[in-house]
Amino acid sequence: MSIKRELENWFKEEDGIGVIEVVLILVVLIGLVIIFKKQITTLLNNVFKEINSQSKEVY
Repeated sequence: MSIKRELENWFKEEDGIGVIEVVLILVVLIGLVIIFKKQITTLLNNVFKEINSQSKEVY
């Protein structure tokens, strides 16, 4: 088989992730972010405070 034919077959395959699956994954991720928003914000603030304190030691 030629490379061109292989590429054409690869693009025609329908085994990939469908739109519904992608939408469901996004809905779950957005839901988790909404549920854990406060914890995520606290974690990120602590991480950035630590980065700032560590960077002051370098300079």
